[in-house]
Amino acid sequence: MNVRLQGIGMTSPRTRERMVGRLRELGIRHPRVLTAMRSIPRHIFVEEAFASRAYEDMALPIGFGQTISRPYTVARMTELLLEDGPLRRVLEVGTGSGYQTAVLAQLVGTVYSVERVHALQERAIRSLADLNLRNVRLKHGDGHLGWRESGPFDGIIVTAAPPRLPAALLDQLNPGGVLVAPIGVGRQQTLERIMRTDAGYEARSVEPVVFVPLLAGTV
Repeated sequence: MNVRLQGIGMTSPRTRERMVGRLRELGIRHPRVLTAMRSIPRHIFVEEAFASRAYEDMALPIGFGQTISRPYTVARMTELLLEDGPLRRVLEVGTGSGYQTAVLAQLVGTVYSVERVHALQERAIRSLADLNLRNVRLKHGDGHLGWRESGPFDGIIVTAAPPRLPAALLDQLNPGGVLVAPIGVGRQQTLERIMRTDAGYEARSVEPVVFVPLLAGTV
């Protein structure tokens, strides 16, 4: 998927390359993930007041009590999702600013993304339209419920932390599919990679993380 950047204020290639260099230092190795991180302009997904910090490895507020994840976290979760090879249909729970959505759109067939905060979804629609991404489908809805009518999915990525995984998300994962999510409460969260097998589900704990909680309902 080619990204159209005409008319978008671009940061220097050196700034992007420094970010990718930090990701390599932190252990990100997947070449296509690194290429996607280099190509997507993170500054258009942050609030104008924070644009000068867009390529630092830090989470930034995007309003409504939500954040855009640090670049390392986006890259790590994407790398875990693609660990066993390319995926055709991926569900993202928590569109937020749309940055993770845009990165995924470079790497998978179609991204189906659900956001509970309507104002955030509207902002993400505008940012993603600027990039001319045509393999993204967006929905205003409760992420706990997934997107059953568009499933099942080869991959699911959850960008907020539930205390435990909602059964609806596990049910919408194809056999052989992979789900990546932070699970836990407060600072007691772990990034988990879960694969659906013929026998059930196999989970692997990856590393400690801190995400905003996965909330129910819509606003």
